[in-house]
Amino acid sequence: ESVKSAFDLYSPVAGEVVETNAALEEAPELVNEDPFGAGWMVRIRVADPADIDAMLDAEAYKKAVRED
Repeated sequence: ESVKSAFDLYSPVAGEVVETNAALEEAPELVNEDPFGAGWMVRIRVADPADIDAMLDAEAYKKAVRED
């Protein structure tokens, strides 16, 4: 028996969801197995592109997490 559930998704930017990854309906494990490839969740049209400039890149994020 499967249980379908929904959760809030928190985003570091405001914008409009323009596409969702339908493949996750059949294979939700892709989120964990390939988050930067086939496991993407949504594509967002960012409301304010300047918000992206304030974000950390992957390496800076890893460093910040290690320091905590």
